Amino acid sequence: MPGVHRHAPDASARFAASVEEIHMSNYLLCSNPIQGHVSPMIAIAHDLVSRGHTVTVLTGTRFRSAVEAAGATHRSLGGVADYDDRVMQEHLPDRDRHHGIAKLQYDVQTIFVKTVPDQFAAVEAAIDECAPDAILVETAFAGVLPLLLDRQGGVGADLPPIIAVGVLPFSQSSTDVAPYGLGLLPKPGALGRVRNRVLNVLVQRVMFRSTQKLANDLLHELGRPSLPSFVLDLSRLHERFLQLGPSDFEPPRRDLSENVRFVGTVLPPAPAAGPLPEWWHELDGSRPVVHVTQGTIDNKDLDRLIRPTLDALADHDVLVVVSTGGCPVADLGELPANARAAEFLPYDQLMPKTDVFVTNAGYGGTQYALSHGVPLVAAGDTEDKPEVSMRVEWSGVGVNLRTGTPTAEAVRDAVGRVLADPAFTARARGLADAIAQYDTFGLIEAELEAAMLAHASRRAAVA
Repeated sequence: MPGVHRHAPDASARFAASVEEIHMSNYLLCSNPIQGHVSPMIAIAHDLVSRGHTVTVLTGTRFRSAVEAAGATHRSLGGVADYDDRVMQEHLPDRDRHHGIAKLQYDVQTIFVKTVPDQFAAVEAAIDECAPDAILVETAFAGVLPLLLDRQGGVGADLPPIIAVGVLPFSQSSTDVAPYGLGLLPKPGALGRVRNRVLNVLVQRVMFRSTQKLANDLLHELGRPSLPSFVLDLSRLHERFLQLGPSDFEPPRRDLSENVRFVGTVLPPAPAAGPLPEWWHELDGSRPVVHVTQGTIDNKDLDRLIRPTLDALADHDVLVVVSTGGCPVADLGELPANARAAEFLPYDQLMPKTDVFVTNAGYGGTQYALSHGVPLVAAGDTEDKPEVSMRVEWSGVGVNLRTGTPTAEAVRDAVGRVLADPAFTARARGLADAIAQYDTFGLIEAELEAAMLAHASRRAAVA
């Protein structure tokens, strides 16, 4: 790193210089080119820039303008790693042939494993050209795996520290929780631990066997050894794993790895939504406000969640507010009299006026709602969404519909439960209070600085 002078007269001088330079550091941030992964990383980049650091963000080409607007330098991924998440079906042509955890495995293989060689090439080039003092990657950016394995093998002493930020529900195998992707509630006691051990063996050695083999084969082609642990347990390999969200939203694990820290919630700036719709004043009326959305990716079929919600609440004394996530509002067809819709809505202004959030359980949107104390109705069955939905149920902040395509009756009953039972709102507000206690950006900067100091100390000791 810049503060370590290779020809300084002694180790103490090198270490002192490193401490001085840490106050203005050069960071490389890496993210898969997926909106929900990139947005918190860009928010972190913006904060680090505001603190005087130099930041480069390595991600998809389509996010160049957003990165540069944050004051950071953009670098593009290449090859199959530089895809456009707005047309994800082009990159996942066989996705609809799979269901449940098989669909999760297909996603992991196609999006996060097969992209490793191209991601790694981009990371190596960025290190050579930018000489970062530390690297910060999001949960699923596996392009740094070869470097993490180098460090474990004792050949990566000159590599900068590599820290991860958990932008998805936390994934780490444990005897206290079921395997990631099943969306199963924790089961207490000895029987629960037996269940989890059995399921972990089944998932790791049978269901995800081909994914593990694919990852290891790609690493071997890059001249690296096999993974030392399960492919979904990458959180164990980083110097620090900084999980976004409050610890209260995560089922506890007695065998949690020591490198994990919960750092609170990053709330990316709401997308520019233009002028507020003319009906905005109605949100301040006497009717409860129910907001429903399918996000910006899983919104090609609005009949999955939005239409059932509209039908479910058409005759109820509530105001239903729809965000189509960029799809034309006309795609919704005729709206009930108590419904209003827009392509995008400013969440920073909408959530304080919302009584219930009906969502397909994206992690970022869920955290946004919880940061404002809004209870949820969660309907997710793809990607990480069963895990988000399970946490909504486990933490008591809402109802888990356990499907991505609920009936109107199921939505009606769930929204009615949340509105009728103040415990849901009380628990959501409790999580909002917990989130408010975190100085998230300050904690992230402090962890980066601590990792850099430790790195500088190790290099000075062996010099």
